[in-house]
Amino acid sequence: MGFYGGDELSKVYADGLEDGFGLVASNIAEPNVLLGLLDGAERVGSDLLVQMSAGACRFAGDGDEVAGLKAMGNYIEVMAEQRDIGVFLNMDHQTDMAFIEAQMDLDIPSSIMIDASHEEFEENVARSKRVVEMAEEKGSDVIVEAELGRIKGVEDEIEAEEAYYTDPEQAVEFVERTGCDLLAISVGTQHGVAKGKDLELRPDLARDIRDALDDHGLDTPLVLHGSSGLQPSQVEEMMQHGICKMNKDTRYQYEYTRTAFDLYREHTDEIVPPEGVPDSRDTFFEDTDWSPNKDVFDPRVAGRDIRERIADVHANLAELAGSAGKSRYT
Repeated sequence: MGFYGGDELSKVYADGLEDGFGLVASNIAEPNVLLGLLDGAERVGSDLLVQMSAGACRFAGDGDEVAGLKAMGNYIEVMAEQRDIGVFLNMDHQTDMAFIEAQMDLDIPSSIMIDASHEEFEENVARSKRVVEMAEEKGSDVIVEAELGRIKGVEDEIEAEEAYYTDPEQAVEFVERTGCDLLAISVGTQHGVAKGKDLELRPDLARDIRDALDDHGLDTPLVLHGSSGLQPSQVEEMMQHGICKMNKDTRYQYEYTRTAFDLYREHTDEIVPPEGVPDSRDTFFEDTDWSPNKDVFDPRVAGRDIRERIADVHANLAELAGSAGKSRYT
């Protein structure tokens, strides 16, 4: 179908709120993961939301984040046109206002997440609101995600667990004052300001936040970060409380490396010379009887395995999050 902007993504989130499902927002930095995600999403009939961080953009652009975003944005657009689903791009955990403005000017992403959750409440409000206003001023087809974790007024030296959960009434205030389109909440997953804290997962808190927003006439979709390691039953419960976006990054990183490792471990003798054979990489073993097997070391071999594994993982996650079979564009 195609690569769509914020207006269309808002419609997908509205469907998710109504029907109790969410999109698995999947981080990418290079083509193999993207192609695997496209395969998995299309297989189960789910729209696809991919994400890029500033670091991923720098990696793709050989140090130039704007170049990386242009390159990957073009690649996403071309590959999305070949698929029977809708594809979207969220810019994940953005903190640099100049880069955020460049993203809007390039008109590439569907949504942008401004992350000022590490700041005190008032500064978080101010920065998040500024991004919302910037999008409006530019007439940009992006929607804005913001994050709220720490409770207003908690001092930096206080390490009480309550300081790292999102307060429902404060969430209402934050959404009303910033105008953000989505709200990432802290309910005990290991992420952001709560990372490394011994917090209990609180699906009930997600429900309370959803109820508080509804009571104030706010249909703002909620976002769950740090979802690696959650049990399937926990994910399913979260989806019933207005979680319309669930971030996944670390899982794909592991699957990428593990899949390549398994291939190379199985075929070590076809890649690395055996004991007694000089490791003549510079002359490519022309003076030895042994030679490596191109059917194994060609990067495309591992690349295809990685794509297949990423596709399987994402298809399963989309089923779990409830977005399978819910594409607006199939």
